[in-house]
Amino acid sequence: MTCFNRRDLGLFVLRVGTGAVLAAHGSQKLVGWFGGGGIEGTTAAMEAMGFHPPKHSAVAAGLGEGAGGVLLALGLATPAAGAAAAGAMAGAVAVHAPAGFFAQGGGYEYPAFLGFTAAAIGLAGPGRYSLDHLTCHVLDRPWVVGLAFVGAAAAAAAVVGKRAKGVSAAREDALGDDSA
Repeated sequence: MTCFNRRDLGLFVLRVGTGAVLAAHGSQKLVGWFGGGGIEGTTAAMEAMGFHPPKHSAVAAGLGEGAGGVLLALGLATPAAGAAAAGAMAGAVAVHAPAGFFAQGGGYEYPAFLGFTAAAIGLAGPGRYSLDHLTCHVLDRPWVVGLAFVGAAAAAAAVVGKRAKGVSAAREDALGDDSA
């Protein structure tokens, strides 16, 4: 007789809760649900935040959060889902970092928490109450974990690095214009 496993039940609750929050944020970016700006508004915001090309950045952020969140909630392709969501949150952390840590001051606390939680779920696995378990973990293999996290880390580093260079160049241009 099989009993409920507290660890698996805990992973289920954490996965569904984190996935739902991420999916809601992604849907704001992609389709404008829950008061979001949709792809047009998100593109404009990405441009204002220094992400280039802004539409590609908007789509990537929306999919990282939205699709990553849905997959996390379902427990399907959990390593890729966790890595994608964590990568998207790395971009959000970079935007909020100048405001410090705490969210009430506009800091990076909230996206960092979501990113670390998504990464932890992706690394720990989905637990027994998941589609990955139902499909015999065909999309939750050790090589998928490595590939997903290395790929997400490389992509996030490239995007955040490119943004940082652009923001720095814009700041230098603004300073140059002020001294003229």
